[in-house]
Amino acid sequence: MNGTLNKVMLIGHLGDEVKMHYFEGGNCIGRFPLATNEVYINKQTNEKINSTEWHNLVVRNKAAEICEKYLSKGDKIYVEGRIKSRQWQAEDGTTKYTTEIQVTEFTFLTTKKDIEGVKPPQHLEPKNATFEAPNPANPENDLPF
Repeated sequence: MNGTLNKVMLIGHLGDEVKMHYFEGGNCIGRFPLATNEVYINKQTNEKINSTEWHNLVVRNKAAEICEKYLSKGDKIYVEGRIKSRQWQAEDGTTKYTTEIQVTEFTFLTTKKDIEGVKPPQHLEPKNATFEAPNPANPENDLPF
């Protein structure tokens, strides 16, 4: 196999509401933390250990708008994407680093709005709520088969 692979698949719960950022030209991004849990037994103490890992997720444009509209803190979601690290200069001059998951596909598993009776459109209901972000860098996505 030539090349490399950068693919992430996560199932977890939103740790906060989707935070939107809008740009000139109409583009936008949504950011939210996702918690994944691991439960195991410590073999020495027989203690049940619950470990939570936090992931910073980024969704773009139409996907971000869908997430903002239908997801709330605590909702369960399946996401696919890739890991991306970036750095920036803080106001105090220090260099900051972060690692994010750039989401390319997602599926709503449970939403509070669904439980409260506010259902997403039929094409976004949890059993069918898969969204694949367009990838202009990959023309194969445009093939009709």
